[in-house]
Amino acid sequence: MRLVLRTIAVMTVVGALGACATGDALDATANVEAKASDAAKLQETPIIIGQSFSMPSMVMEEKREINVWLPPSYGEGEQSYPVLYVIDGALNQDFHHISGLGQLTTINGDFDEMIVVGIGTHTRIMELTSEPKDSRYIRTPATAGGGAIFQSHVADEVIPFIESRYRTSDRRAVIGESLAGLWIAEVFLKTPDLFTDYISISPSLWWDDKALAKDADCILANFPAGERRLYITMADEGGTMQGGLDIILAAIKKHRPKGLKWYYVDRRKSEVHSTIYHGAALDALRTLFGKPAPDYGETPWYLIEGGQPEAEQ
Repeated sequence: MRLVLRTIAVMTVVGALGACATGDALDATANVEAKASDAAKLQETPIIIGQSFSMPSMVMEEKREINVWLPPSYGEGEQSYPVLYVIDGALNQDFHHISGLGQLTTINGDFDEMIVVGIGTHTRIMELTSEPKDSRYIRTPATAGGGAIFQSHVADEVIPFIESRYRTSDRRAVIGESLAGLWIAEVFLKTPDLFTDYISISPSLWWDDKALAKDADCILANFPAGERRLYITMADEGGTMQGGLDIILAAIKKHRPKGLKWYYVDRRKSEVHSTIYHGAALDALRTLFGKPAPDYGETPWYLIEGGQPEAEQ
């Protein structure tokens, strides 16, 4: 009799445990189903900030990446916009952080709204440099010196494509850093009418033993008059980069080209080559396209030490 009772008791406990396990399993299944139901209610929407084009280039003899960001107001009216061309403007280069500055001003009104166009580069040392004369820079086969060809791509293919497709104003700006800054400096000196606004950040003026800088005095002595703006800045690179820039700045001061507004910002004590770009770009856009500070009216009471709100009427 005791054995039977013990067996019944054991079976009762096992049965209870089995019921608990079954209940836990049911609860777990219910939780999974609930989570699946919640997940089904979520909607995923891609974040689209612009358009990317694969442009067949006759000049470059291959397809090239062109990226375009438009301010939200573009679709709300008929106004025209200045265009900022970003050299090294592929999606894995500088397009995103520069187009982000374009988006920023749509929020805070810091400078004029603009269209941002990224022009991708492939082999930068080839596409952004002039043909070298110094034997130390010459290689066979050539690995550099295709800057003029890339300029034809920009002038004859990219700019006409953008200006035929979008509402653009007469302000055409270009921005770039390092080798792109060198390319921009050369375009400014040798074909100054291609853009109206030039932003050259830490340009690689060391190229070809400062050849561009050495030509600046002769070029600027006969520089065509016209309304143009140049913003140029350098980090702590020193050496032949700062040396080349000093030569160009001296030539600008000497010849004072008619119609040129130029700005030089010395960032040797605050930036290195890898950190200068974004902050300098923001400062350049404020300088060249800036708007007057908004008038916020009288200072509110809560910004005044010990201030008090006005009594309700």
